[in-house]
Amino acid sequence: MSGDTPKTGALDTFPKLLAENVRARREKPASREKDYGIWQSWTWAEVAEEIRAMACGFAALGIKQGDKVAICGDNRPHLYWSMTAVQTLGAIPVPVYQDSVPEEMQFIYEHAEAKYAIVENQEQVDKLLEILDRTPILKHIIYKFPRGMRHYNQPFLHLLADVQEQGRAFDAKNPGFYETSVGKTKGSDIAIMLYTSGTTGKPKGVMLSFDNLIITGRNGAIREGLREDEDMLAYLPMAWIGDNIFSVAQAYTTGFCVSCPESSETVLEDLREIGPTYFFAPPRIYENLLTTVMIRIEDAAKIKQRMFRYFMDVARRVGMDILDGKPVTTADRLRYWLGNILVYAPLKNVLGLSNVRVAYTAGEAIGPDIFTFYRSLGLNLKQMYASTEASVFITIQPDGEVHPESSGTPAIDVELKVTDEGEVMFRSPGVFQAYYKNEEETKATKTEDGWVHTGDAGYLDKGGHLHIIDRSKDVGKLNDGTLFAPKFIENKLKFFPHIREAVTFGHERDYVACFINIDLESVGNWAERRNMAYMGYTDLAGQDPVYELISECVAQVNRDLSEDEKLHGSQIKRFLILHKELDADDGELTRTRKVRRKHVSEKYADLITALYSDTDHCRIEAEVTFEDGRTDIINADLRIMEAARIGSAGSHAEAAE
Repeated sequence: MSGDTPKTGALDTFPKLLAENVRARREKPASREKDYGIWQSWTWAEVAEEIRAMACGFAALGIKQGDKVAICGDNRPHLYWSMTAVQTLGAIPVPVYQDSVPEEMQFIYEHAEAKYAIVENQEQVDKLLEILDRTPILKHIIYKFPRGMRHYNQPFLHLLADVQEQGRAFDAKNPGFYETSVGKTKGSDIAIMLYTSGTTGKPKGVMLSFDNLIITGRNGAIREGLREDEDMLAYLPMAWIGDNIFSVAQAYTTGFCVSCPESSETVLEDLREIGPTYFFAPPRIYENLLTTVMIRIEDAAKIKQRMFRYFMDVARRVGMDILDGKPVTTADRLRYWLGNILVYAPLKNVLGLSNVRVAYTAGEAIGPDIFTFYRSLGLNLKQMYASTEASVFITIQPDGEVHPESSGTPAIDVELKVTDEGEVMFRSPGVFQAYYKNEEETKATKTEDGWVHTGDAGYLDKGGHLHIIDRSKDVGKLNDGTLFAPKFIENKLKFFPHIREAVTFGHERDYVACFINIDLESVGNWAERRNMAYMGYTDLAGQDPVYELISECVAQVNRDLSEDEKLHGSQIKRFLILHKELDADDGELTRTRKVRRKHVSEKYADLITALYSDTDHCRIEAEVTFEDGRTDIINADLRIMEAARIGSAGSHAEAAE
């Protein structure tokens, strides 16, 4: 066996790019993984040998062209490699969110018609065994880690290492099979099928070709000048399109190394050790990091708190101008230089972001205040507008033109337009092929000439920058005609470290009202410093001091909204703090933590009714699902609080309530 480059022609598939990387950078690191506290590394040549053994082993097991192969687990090099091995045979990998409950998995396995599954460990095997009688098409399950599997003796279960050994034997008996298989792959072939989060209904299987992923990934790398010496930490779900572009497509086209953390609990520590130069995180991650920072500052000595606040004021005033190369006074530049020594650099080091050249955020709109916070520290954080149907890149903020309120300009080879109705549409090399077994939705989403309906409302400014207002279907108006953009308001609320989630209501109503989830870690830390006793989330969320704390956050958001000519009338009038955290296991969030608005509205209809009445409390009885699958009933008497509002745009006189 050999990892040498087979004769493959155009480098238009991942198996072909793998061979090219072996030729061009054979001994350079391609993959890393932390295991038992020690970083292990594989060169491109070693990765190619592992994938070759997998591909031949999968062929021996019966995987062939067109088969769907589900892949599920945390970010592990062997799972990434298994996708390329599957693609070598002309089969299609179907990544599944590793935290999905069995019923969610069942839908995807049935819909995708997956005959094979490659999973990480016993936990994922057990989920599949639970639904096996309902997914008769599933024939074989391959697992990576043998721990806990000693007494699992079903003939359809296979240890990945054993499959690789069978592959090496198969390779020896069938010389040339691997090279021939690689050569047969084409850029137009379906490379992967990724399921949407299912915010408004059942998830849809998005079919993407090698051309979609490779051209888009390469264009993104060109736009940002990515090189083979970049370091990337792969910690986001493998079932998400972003991970497949950043950790696979761009790694293969550019040749940089991708590192996998030891576990989800060690990501921050592993991030500091790797010190990535190229980093992506959805807004929730940046929000969580900011919450961690604010908690530490609250626990710090008074002199450190004053120093932090002073230099953060300097950063907010001039940090973004310095990052963008704009003129700043000598005095402010000196203050920022000192602040960098004392605050900004140590803070970025603690967060593991010291070496980052380019950082992205997308998926949900990030709060302008959060975005400004990171850029003012000197972190080159950019927003982009992305979707699964686009193979990620639609717009990216260009260097020197990074504005908190915009999503940037079109990526390379992307065409953009806004319809008369205000809907954003795009056309690009990354446009998906179709939704699997859903011709009706495909035709409704993609026009015959390749334009894609995003379902998002937005506009292009004079500089060609895209501004996303909200989902088209979510943007509404109050009864007095005031524009109501729920996501915009919710993102402003979530800037505060004490607020983890928010859901606003107001369309065709007299005023805006809101559900709020407190952040248990942040508010819990705040409560402990005040010697407040509490037993869990429900108890803490219902306490009067916590309501006063959140009321201050809501009042600040209302002050900000009062300055907006279009949105000053959509200030929050009434809010309540939910008795439980919104949870994907309870169907309230998607696996990517997007709110399922319809489900939340139906489930908590009584609470919404109470918000739009004159009552100041509402009793609730709700079922919750724990991580181990157990359920329980929570009873709570929720307080409804009036929020301080500003009388008119530009006025700071509090309205009488």
